[in-house]
Amino acid sequence: MAKPRRTTPRPHTAGMSSAISLLQLAAHTVPIPTPPQPIVIADYGAGTAQNSMQPINAAIAAVRGRTRPEHSVLVTHTDVADNDFTTMFRILEEDPESYRHRDSATFSSAIGRSFYSQILPSNSVHLGWSAWAVARLSTVPMPVTDHVVAAYSNDERVRAAYARQAAHDWHEFIAFRGRELYPGGRLVVLTTALDDDGDVGYRPLFRSIAGALTELITDGVVSAEEVTRMSLPIAGRRAVDFTAPFAPSGRFERLEIQHVEVIDAQDRIFAAYQGDRGASAFGTRWADFCRFTAFADLGAAIEGDPDRLPVFYDRLHAGIAARLSAEPEEMRIPIAAVVLEKRRPSQ
Repeated sequence: MAKPRRTTPRPHTAGMSSAISLLQLAAHTVPIPTPPQPIVIADYGAGTAQNSMQPINAAIAAVRGRTRPEHSVLVTHTDVADNDFTTMFRILEEDPESYRHRDSATFSSAIGRSFYSQILPSNSVHLGWSAWAVARLSTVPMPVTDHVVAAYSNDERVRAAYARQAAHDWHEFIAFRGRELYPGGRLVVLTTALDDDGDVGYRPLFRSIAGALTELITDGVVSAEEVTRMSLPIAGRRAVDFTAPFAPSGRFERLEIQHVEVIDAQDRIFAAYQGDRGASAFGTRWADFCRFTAFADLGAAIEGDPDRLPVFYDRLHAGIAARLSAEPEEMRIPIAAVVLEKRRPSQ
């Protein structure tokens, strides 16, 4: 039986509509190969593919406006090897919104490798999409002992180390996409950003996580030493960081930037709270978001008895939800949308 779609507001949808518009525009311009060669769409950092449904559906629909219905489309979902590919393929088959139910000539595949290397054949991808995945660094440059995110650490060395790693990872990510993209192909990236002051956003959420962790130390659920090892391996980037590899010529690995924009996305959870004044739902939704995106990284610092993890997760979830429910506050969500195009041979 198909699983129902979630209708509650989700932070991962922030800025999605504008990024999908960019993806549709790209789909209207990329080269279409001659059959039987398939049109290849790559979903970089797919996770369970739940958040890929809307953009991939939009991309396929735009491409279909330029092709015959029988022309094959191959969607390749990529993520690291320990990603939950079982859930991903189940969602692709069972979710009523999946492209698998909308287009009989569209096929699915997956690659379990980090996109900080080349993972697809050169000149094979016609259209690429990546949402949020490049915010996660390939490696943790150094511990963040005074905060859960490096951007808000008081240690300048930590902030600098994470900035260097973010720059390196962006360089690697686009370098290998430059090899994989077909000439004339495009890649649309939606990810976490920094404003000019280095603000990565989500301050009320991170305060609630820190407060909940302090309480868990007091209650003996975790040790203070364990908490000092709890941080998220993520980084935002400024607009200038996205363009840096392209200086001074405006080109890098045959790629050119077609669009780069940093904006503040709407906090849809807070917007729902303004409509229904449901403070408890506000806190729970943000705690659910943390459980999905952050708990595994934080829990990696837990040592000893593995049975401690479920207790830690449940108590942390409750602590975050309680704090945010007590004082609902809008989250600032800086996001960046970047569109890259690979030059054609004649250019």
